[in-house]
Amino acid sequence: MTRENIFKRYQVSFDSKTLQHIFTDTLIIGSGVAGLSAAIHAAKGGSVLVVTKTAINENCTEHAQGGIAAKLSRNDSFKRHIDDTLKTGQGICDDEIVSGVIREGPKRVKELISWGAKFDKENGKLVFTKEGGHSRPRILRARGDSTGKEVEETLINVVKRNPQIRVFEHTFALDLLVSKNTCDGIIAWRSREGKILIWAKQTILASGGCGQVYRETTNPEMTTGDGIAMAYRAGVKLQDLEFVQFHPTTLYVAGAERVLISETVRGEGGVLRNKYGELFMSKYHPGAELAPRDIVSRSIVHEIRRTDHTHVYLDVRHISKEKLRTRFPKIKKLCASFGINITRQLIPVHPSAHYMIGGVKVDQNGRTSMKNLYACGEVSCTGLHGANRLGSNSLLEGLVFGYRTGSMAGMELGVKKEDLPPRSFEEPSKSYSYSELDLEDLKNSLKSLMWRSVGIEREGKHLKEAIRNIKHWSKYIISNEFSSPLGWEIQNMLTVSLLISSAAFMRCETRGVHYRLDHPGTDDKHWKKHIIVYNGKYGFVR
Repeated sequence: MTRENIFKRYQVSFDSKTLQHIFTDTLIIGSGVAGLSAAIHAAKGGSVLVVTKTAINENCTEHAQGGIAAKLSRNDSFKRHIDDTLKTGQGICDDEIVSGVIREGPKRVKELISWGAKFDKENGKLVFTKEGGHSRPRILRARGDSTGKEVEETLINVVKRNPQIRVFEHTFALDLLVSKNTCDGIIAWRSREGKILIWAKQTILASGGCGQVYRETTNPEMTTGDGIAMAYRAGVKLQDLEFVQFHPTTLYVAGAERVLISETVRGEGGVLRNKYGELFMSKYHPGAELAPRDIVSRSIVHEIRRTDHTHVYLDVRHISKEKLRTRFPKIKKLCASFGINITRQLIPVHPSAHYMIGGVKVDQNGRTSMKNLYACGEVSCTGLHGANRLGSNSLLEGLVFGYRTGSMAGMELGVKKEDLPPRSFEEPSKSYSYSELDLEDLKNSLKSLMWRSVGIEREGKHLKEAIRNIKHWSKYIISNEFSSPLGWEIQNMLTVSLLISSAAFMRCETRGVHYRLDHPGTDDKHWKKHIIVYNGKYGFVR
């Protein structure tokens, strides 16, 4: 199926003859768990340059609270973890990928520990907790509820000690440089130098997700879908973009960011109550508070609607004060800053966009459909998550595929030792200039539209409305040429939003995180398959 392609190839005009050129063996876009893991392993084969849009530690990994799911306990098994992942993925996981990642996971976690990561212990032994969808406690945590921060700081320390790795912070990756379906690097922008060309023998996309396309999101401000958008403009195959995971419990206080209240809070005994103080999860699912995330999110939405209220409440008052202090110090401090004493008061919570399950389609080694281009982490679609991600499998995936893509890039460098000559690239200006554009207003309008029409519950007529509005905005935003990150980010957000909405409209069933009010049943006969998109064309693969 072919759809109208309203997107231009490059975001900016440029001439390679007039720009600064930078060379590296491996280029990595992104500095979260996947990107830095890839950098460490790619450095074994040659020089590495990591570019990141903001500071090196400003990413979703840094904010991750819950932990890493891995079979490290004697009371667990690979089979149980595999079965839990497949069950949560609702029939469209890649079985081979699931088995491979889960079996390789403990090795990557032990490697992380050898690099200095300190996970929480009791009596000298690692502590494991349980989250929704998991049949056994297998989630490793660090600093109580700051696992991501421990992981990120460990990886940054390893990267800084490696002379083969350079890091360019505050560098906006604009577009992939491509000739004959081969990636040669990127055009990027830095505030001092302006546009620059970075040439690389191997490029690894690890730029994270796109939660900022939604009004309510747990994601930090930089997660605007840049990697997915630049891959689409370059003609790289994308998959499963209709599947966006919404986290059930984020702090819902006027004026506060939608900060995640980790699922491990429910794993440690926290319960959900409606505005009348009633427990309600058991009537929606036998797993109650530990049901898969998609079910908990929809149950909360139903309860909010039923009780005519704006949110529900997370109750941890029955958990000991000492346990709350040691287990959830970050959450306790955060709530206290808004006058909520979690030992005595209920925590107001509401679902928010949390994780992009779809992304750049890759194989078991992280290779994309384009030569010399890899992808790992949230920007990629590996097949591990299917239609719904099992909690704490994302950091695991980042470690495993960071290792795989970095190692493969390093190996390729050993085979191809010749230098990469710069090619002549020119993108003449073809844009129209629209004056008096209020970009912040458009950004807020897009986020509200996506939340309203392409959120937790979806319906064909509202998806059509979303597609129509996004196309209208795109006609005068995409065609424009901007000179600063805000404009480029909004172009990327429009691109990703249209791709999500279009895939959601096409999938006429309910599966995992994709819930259609007008198609409430799961249809294996027609829809046990994946939606692929590239170059404005849509296709299917089972």
